[in-house]
Amino acid sequence: MELVEGLEAARVMLCIVFLVYASISDYRKREVSNMVWVWFAPLGAALTITQFLFFESPTFLQLYAFSVIFTSAFAILLFYLGAFGGADAKGLICIALTLPMYPERLFQPLFPEASPFSTFFPMLVFFNAILMAALSVFYALTRNLLWKLQTKRELFEGFEKEPFIRKFLTILCAYKLPLSKLKEKEFLYPLEDYEENSVDGVTRKLLVFPKDEKRDEILERILKFIGKEESKSYVWATPGLPLMIFILLGFLVALIFGDLIWTFLVWVLG
Repeated sequence: MELVEGLEAARVMLCIVFLVYASISDYRKREVSNMVWVWFAPLGAALTITQFLFFESPTFLQLYAFSVIFTSAFAILLFYLGAFGGADAKGLICIALTLPMYPERLFQPLFPEASPFSTFFPMLVFFNAILMAALSVFYALTRNLLWKLQTKRELFEGFEKEPFIRKFLTILCAYKLPLSKLKEKEFLYPLEDYEENSVDGVTRKLLVFPKDEKRDEILERILKFIGKEESKSYVWATPGLPLMIFILLGFLVALIFGDLIWTFLVWVLG
């Protein structure tokens, strides 16, 4: 193996090692120590810059810089929108620092269609990860169907004024469960809340995104307004998905198969 291939292999292995560790930590504790990224980022950047300085043309350094800047801006935006956790954003940025482009010296994807994201490998990882995570909707749909069949109750009882799109998103990513279960499981987040106003008094509303930092506040409001009906009450809740696991899966899928979403679109559209 030539030195340049050895550097590329080292970068791939570095990503796998840190992503596996981060995934295990995310699964067990739903958090990842910042020390993971403190080690991952500089090691990955050092290996990448070394390879690019000695074995690649100056154009690659420009692509490297663009990939890192674009991925970082994208990950930070998702974090502030509440769609990404801090560890997930840092993980994606570290992948950009380590593997800004597909390691084509070592791998050839099984689906080699020319994806618009193939040049910027971190985005390829992201979209594959989202696709992997999206498969969890089948779990939520199954639970909701079984709940309705067992209880013979309306799924959105008390939420009649909520728009259809919000109900649709809720049924895909959340499910009904006893309030007691929500209180017990710290990795379950309420996807509904109570709001007081001068017109309607107290209204129930659905939440688009789970609010990790406000979980306890929302739970207190639910308990306050449900009162004595707590033992019989069901609420909409969503599990805190360990997204690092899906990022790891997205990374491995990107290496082996390429861009699944783009491949599917090409297959469908011909």
